[in-house]
Order: sequence, then structure tokens, then C-alpha cells
Amino acid sequence: MMAVGLAHYLTVGAILFVLGILGIFLNRKNIIVILMSVELILLSVNLNLVAFSAQLNDLTGQIFAMLILTVAAAEAAIGLAILVIYFRNRGTIEVEDVSTLKG
Repeated sequence: MMAVGLAHYLTVGAILFVLGILGIFLNRKNIIVILMSVELILLSVNLNLVAFSAQLNDLTGQIFAMLILTVAAAEAAIGLAILVIYFRNRGTIEVEDVSTLKG
């Protein structure tokens, strides 16, 4: 049976990163999809950090991954809370409508 090595983890991380980038650039109308794409990018970075950390037998990458997960969870919670409040006030969450908040 074939063992899962570092290259496999890096390949999955690269695929997640590309999907996140494509989600941001191909769908510029829905803010929720943009937030999910940012989360995919952060998860791909975490996967790479943990893979390199396990390969090098060092816990630093795993500690950074936990820090990134914490920040990503806070970002998602605050972002979704802002979107819910904005949707209650305006009735829409399209990017063109949200960009009118510049001031």
C-alpha cells in the first residue's frame, strides 16, 4: 500500500488554494462565497503548515496553524454578523450594493 507523503499534502493544499482564488475572482457578486473562498485559502495554508511541521518534527507550524484557525473563526463570525445586520437594514448583500458604504 502507498504511504501518504508530504507531496500529497502539498498537492491538496495547492488545490484548495487555487479553488479559493478562483472563488474570489470568478464570483464577485456574492459576499458569502467570497468569505468562503478566503476560508479555503486559509485552510490550505494551515494544511501546508501542518504538513511541513510533521515532516520536520517541529511543533511551530502546528502552533501557527491553531493561531490561524482562531483568527479565521473570528473573521468568519464577525463578517457574517456584519452581513446579517446589513441584510436586515438593506435587504440585499450584493457586492455592488455594499460598496456604497464607502465614506
